[in-house]
Amino acid sequence: MAQISTSDFKKGTKVILEGDPFDMLVVDFVKPGKGQALYRCRMRNLIKGTILDRTYKSGDSLEGADIRRNDAQFLYKDSSGFVFMEQQTFEQHSISPEIAGDQAVFLQDGMVCELLYWNDTPIGVTLPPSVTMKIVYTEPAVRGNTSSNITKTAKVDCGAEIQVPAFVDTGDMVKINTQTGEYIERVRE
Repeated sequence: MAQISTSDFKKGTKVILEGDPFDMLVVDFVKPGKGQALYRCRMRNLIKGTILDRTYKSGDSLEGADIRRNDAQFLYKDSSGFVFMEQQTFEQHSISPEIAGDQAVFLQDGMVCELLYWNDTPIGVTLPPSVTMKIVYTEPAVRGNTSSNITKTAKVDCGAEIQVPAFVDTGDMVKINTQTGEYIERVRE
């Protein structure tokens, strides 16, 4: 892959550092009174998720990472993980539960997600921002508690437990944020 000079560093640049792909989160240009200009970079390891801070001198360069994104449809879960099929090539990939992360509980059959590839190997999955699910169980609302912002625990059809407002009942459809697992709104049919 091509070398990326410090003058081309910006948020979202993908580089290889210590053999792993990194995504630049913050790039600050610092010009001290004397001496060479510096680039302070905060980067996230795309495989491990760790954050790393590094400073580079003007004129340094790093190797660019071959990162691509592709839409893929979730098919099913098996013993090796979650199986996705690419939309264009119909090629199937198995994603381990560690790569899928906590948001995998919200995967639904046929859901189109975005897969992140490094050297043609899937290293990440991004679900749509929200999903609509059915409440399978929650305690009934206590009379008088429906007007304030009191929450209660509810179980949705995927098995996850979320906090919902007191007015939500069993059988209601709710929209859930897939990144945080938080209730967004009740959905009317």
